[in-house]
Amino acid sequence: KLKTILITGATGSFGNVCIKYLFDKYNLKKIIIFSRDELKQFEMMQKFSKHPKFKILRFFLGDVRDLERLTMAMHNVDHVIHAAALKQVPAAEYNPIEFVKTNINGAENVVKAAIHNNVQKVIALSTDKAVNPVNFYGATKLASDKIFVHSNNLVPKENKTMFSVVRYGNVVGSRGSVLPVFRSQINSKQNYFTITDKRMTRFWITLDQGVKFVMDSFKRMEGGEVFIPKCPSVKITDLAKSLDEKRKLKIIGIRPGEKIHELLISKETAAQTIDFGKFFVLLPNDTNRKLLKKKK
Repeated sequence: KLKTILITGATGSFGNVCIKYLFDKYNLKKIIIFSRDELKQFEMMQKFSKHPKFKILRFFLGDVRDLERLTMAMHNVDHVIHAAALKQVPAAEYNPIEFVKTNINGAENVVKAAIHNNVQKVIALSTDKAVNPVNFYGATKLASDKIFVHSNNLVPKENKTMFSVVRYGNVVGSRGSVLPVFRSQINSKQNYFTITDKRMTRFWITLDQGVKFVMDSFKRMEGGEVFIPKCPSVKITDLAKSLDEKRKLKIIGIRPGEKIHELLISKETAAQTIDFGKFFVLLPNDTNRKLLKKKK
């Protein structure tokens, strides 16, 4: 039974919507906000201060790079959503080691802290950019996915901890997505939209859909799965036209590390993937663990 949930990077777009969803749908003992930005935590306190369930929120300043602090925060936690990450594609190309520290070492720390505290279930948020990555951000998220999937092998026999991943595409309206850029260009009365390439497409999901899918995946997971919702793919030029059909398009060229088309499932992992109608489940390429559990 879900009593206490911790969300890393909880002051971001996902965390704000997730907290509201948890308030509405669950009767929890505690929701722990684990993030490193004190200003965003203060703003979140102000935002939810008048909500009748505000008293169940706990605010932990900390970074996923800090194993000791993360281990302390996860004491008596039942479920963890790992949303903390550095995400800007161009920034990763110029600051690769910083992305390793947060996205890869941070993932390892979440795993260690969860196993130490015997957390029941952990879901890490991933991205389509982790599939056959061409940019450094995607490469770090691929490494993170592998860490969470295969860390199920590290769980001691007496523990119940399980790790899985949820992977989806661009989140509508989130920081860093193209939609706020287009809106900013409209508000500034710029007479054109900037487009990197006319052929470019992206998978899209709303924040509400993403949060619900994560919470539903907690119920489905047995450890090691990558859960992938079926997201529509949209041409960026069509998205721009839907906002303002008459506005011109200015082609500015692909940024470092960008793809024309993203993937949610690679050709190489398609054989491990099961279609469940509204979503896919990529099973771990690891039958030995399940066979060993059955023998025990």
